[in-house]
Amino acid sequence: MKDKTTESLNDIFEVEGELVQEKAPSLRRENFEARTKNNDDVTKDYNYARENMYDVIERGTEALDYLLELAKASEHPRAFEVVSTLTKTLVDANKDLLEVQTKLKKLREEDKTEPQNVTNALFVGSTADLQKLIKGDDV
Repeated sequence: MKDKTTESLNDIFEVEGELVQEKAPSLRRENFEARTKNNDDVTKDYNYARENMYDVIERGTEALDYLLELAKASEHPRAFEVVSTLTKTLVDANKDLLEVQTKLKKLREEDKTEPQNVTNALFVGSTADLQKLIKGDDV
């Protein structure tokens, strides 16, 4: 499908063909399943959230560059206010990315519920029962 821009460029450069748009890989849920090899729900959710946050931060950074140029060109106070707000939002998103990682570590530590050391052991019984236990006789 040719549009006027493609036809004009073809005429200028004296070439034939169509303009091909390269598609960026999608970070949507359907492609996420194929990329994640571990079936652990926590790990899947962590990876999905992390990829989404990376995407938001990257797009925000691109928008920030564009808005900064626009603010410099217009010298309008509102444009600089928008740049400032977007900068704060991106900083917060980066902090959130690190918090997600910290929360994942805490979740994994909670799974390890085995006691490391037993400091107090309590025997309930008579002295005779304790002596039988020590000798290996059945109580």
